[in-house]
Amino acid sequence: MRLNLVLLALLAVSIAANLVVRRDVTRPNVEYLPEMAHSKAYESYSPNPNFADGKTMQAPVDGTIPRGFRPVHYRPAPEDALRAGEELKNPFELQPDPRERGSLVYRSFCIPCHGPAGRGDGAVVMRGYPAAPSLLAEKTMKMKDGQMFHILAYGQKNMPSYAVQVSPEDRWRVIAYIRSMQRSAKP
Repeated sequence: MRLNLVLLALLAVSIAANLVVRRDVTRPNVEYLPEMAHSKAYESYSPNPNFADGKTMQAPVDGTIPRGFRPVHYRPAPEDALRAGEELKNPFELQPDPRERGSLVYRSFCIPCHGPAGRGDGAVVMRGYPAAPSLLAEKTMKMKDGQMFHILAYGQKNMPSYAVQVSPEDRWRVIAYIRSMQRSAKP
């Protein structure tokens, strides 16, 4: 019972202290280590005395991988394209319909050279650019998905690399779309 009375008295004293000693809203609170809360901002390309090389923007540490990026350990060589064909599998071939997005990517990036039906008769070929191989040819139909992925990533012969323009997921989706085109074109 005494403990309850002591706690009640302490509660009453603290409430009274809060009412009597009001906080001045015009005065800021006490800040401990204000340099942490209000650090000096540097522009990306401005000099910075905090680093040994004097630069604000630092290069990433060797071996770091950007967020959301999955490295593919192949060189842009034909033998690595064959190795990729053996090792890489399309993660989207079992999904309900990756072809819808693959169709959009195909129309955006592939039609200019390969044409709407994949026969290698796109608009740039009609204007003098070397003909792209037909995606309906037997050689292309026998090509493995990993090899096609490698070609999309690194390019081959006249085809440029699309690694920057097309994400890895969309590369797999466009391969699934090309496979559906090939299935529908088979007699």
